Amino acid sequence: MSRLKACIVVIALTLAVYGVYGSPGPHAAQDANPKTTKPADVDSARITRADKEPGNWMSHGRTYSEQRFSPLKEVNDKNVAGLGLAWYYDLDTNRGQEATPIVVDGVMYFTSAWSKVFALNAATGKQLWSYDPKVPPEWAVNACCDAVNRGVAVWKGKVFVGTLDGRLVALDAATGKPVWETLTIDRKHRYTITGAPRVAKGKVIIGNGGAEMGVRGYVSAYDAETGKMAWRFYTVPGDPSKPFESPIMEKAARTWTGEWWTGGGGGTVWDSIVYDPDLDLLYIGVGNGAPWNQRIRSPKGGDNLFLSSIVALRPDTGEYVWHYQETPGEMWDYTACQQIILADIAIEGKARKVILHAPKNGFFYVIDRTDGALISAAAYTQVTWATGIDMKTGRPIEAENARYKDDAPVPILPGPLGAHSWQPMSYSPLTGLVYIPVQDAGFLYKSPDDFQMKNLASNYGVDLVAAGMPQDPAIKKFILDSVKGSLVAWDPVGQKQVWTVSRPGPWNGGTLSTAGNLVFEGTASGHFEAYRADTGERVWSFAAQTGVMAGPVTYTVDGEQYVAVLAGWGGVFPLVTGEVSFKSGRVRNISRMLVFKIGGKASLPPMPEFAEQALSPPPATADEATVKNGERLFQRYCASCHGDVAVSGGLVTDLRYSKTLANEQWFGIVLGGNLKKLGMVSFSKELSRKDAEAIRAYVIFRANQSADEAKVKGKK
Repeated sequence: MSRLKACIVVIALTLAVYGVYGSPGPHAAQDANPKTTKPADVDSARITRADKEPGNWMSHGRTYSEQRFSPLKEVNDKNVAGLGLAWYYDLDTNRGQEATPIVVDGVMYFTSAWSKVFALNAATGKQLWSYDPKVPPEWAVNACCDAVNRGVAVWKGKVFVGTLDGRLVALDAATGKPVWETLTIDRKHRYTITGAPRVAKGKVIIGNGGAEMGVRGYVSAYDAETGKMAWRFYTVPGDPSKPFESPIMEKAARTWTGEWWTGGGGGTVWDSIVYDPDLDLLYIGVGNGAPWNQRIRSPKGGDNLFLSSIVALRPDTGEYVWHYQETPGEMWDYTACQQIILADIAIEGKARKVILHAPKNGFFYVIDRTDGALISAAAYTQVTWATGIDMKTGRPIEAENARYKDDAPVPILPGPLGAHSWQPMSYSPLTGLVYIPVQDAGFLYKSPDDFQMKNLASNYGVDLVAAGMPQDPAIKKFILDSVKGSLVAWDPVGQKQVWTVSRPGPWNGGTLSTAGNLVFEGTASGHFEAYRADTGERVWSFAAQTGVMAGPVTYTVDGEQYVAVLAGWGGVFPLVTGEVSFKSGRVRNISRMLVFKIGGKASLPPMPEFAEQALSPPPATADEATVKNGERLFQRYCASCHGDVAVSGGLVTDLRYSKTLANEQWFGIVLGGNLKKLGMVSFSKELSRKDAEAIRAYVIFRANQSADEAKVKGKK
């Protein structure tokens, strides 16, 4: 080959890698920063100066502050009606999509379910590369909340992803090839990773999930070049008969009682991790206790540090600096893992460096991020577990019956779904408002009468039968009518609602606010919408064909502004909540990346037809005691995937329709693991054949009950 031909080949290959050679779309992805010489060439200096590059979205919340506000305004409230689909990219999964894409110099990096990673030309949607970490499908049994992933981080030519089975993987941003891989968990325990890594000062920081599975939480930092662990901070103390990992863990142990460590303790850092370059502090949001029920976990009470807390650490060493605990002695699954926003705002005429936080427990907190002092707090939606926050102590004023016992179920708002979950909120410094995806969904809490700490298959410590959907039509209607969602614009200084948009159900998408006076949000009912940021007036809507939960982003290529969101219904809400998950309609999962621009002309293919199945179960012949036992076992072992009281939200098999109810295949699947490759593992360690038979009897009973109900509705 001649030298000239060789040069041409090298140039062609280079252009192909960067996605600007032979692209089918009208706009080629080009380097928005001429000084950049390689893909994802991002470091601290560049992220700190992110506002000088508003066309990029270089970190999870765009900037280190994670405000999810964009200075871009080519798309604005005056012309957003002309926003059209520029391109879409279909994904090979029917599980939930929760990732925020990263866009750097015309290349989009994002994750899908099962921790898969994609790099696309951000202007055309052309795939540059993809990476499949090949998570074993059976590991999904350890995931409380679907096989989801919330995104990647990029740093100096690498793309970092945490995998569902506990690995942290560094990929070459140009090729998608693995550079290094580190196992961050002990696989003897049921940890998962669903959150996006963050990178600060050359360290990749990642937490994990699994509190419901009896694990002990921690957050770890790894060298971005080598994958070697730099430090680890545990969020709850371990066995006090062994040396404590740090002095702060010894102090934390004094706030626990009993033998909490046998159930793990919980406190997983499964989502929010934020770095503040001004103060050189790392803030983490800590999760719920394991079990949820403090009467079991820590029987003599105590604050149980650092559950449900924001903790500030030194990013170089993981050293503890300060904490603020939002829910002391947590026992309602009130995590503090929800997005932490950093802002500099004026309060009573004085500039303050603050954290803005709307965790699950329903109170909006403004916290001084220099020392963790509470500035203000107020309920941002309906709350019944507490009447307010005592500003002298910073502690909640708990309602009399909030700490449930085992005598009768106690209805409490919010429930485990939270008043705000992982779906990111955004803050606009122009309006001074925070835009929160709010949800109202209560729960009947009751201590169980048969819980054993050694049984950690579903480490809730609550009576899941008592919490199940009653089948009395009037009670069911009352419960369903009380479940709803909303988009709330919240004034963090005045601690008040400015405007709200009502939704038929919860589990709506994250928000993006822009300098174009816009707020974007997806809905559980299958739309992607834009609102005026100052008034809440809806100015644009797109039928997305599926529920949209993820956080949107906006960016530019060649000076043209795009708005992107990952669409695909899923997560814990449709997996677990049964009939409640139909509040926004029977939404299906169609997983794809959707990207819009002014004048976009693309269109989605027609929706596949939906054929309603007919229930034809075998006759219900089991005695009442067997059915009752089957209900108890189903709610404990099966409902987290197949839905409350055997009603599936549509992501996985609705067992009421299963042909295996009438034959021996049932036992081959439940006990034999015949569908292990599809994620349905064997439960032979937890269940006997008699137990499996009781569960089948209960599902048959529920299938017949549902069939009878359908007949009654049909006659009406």
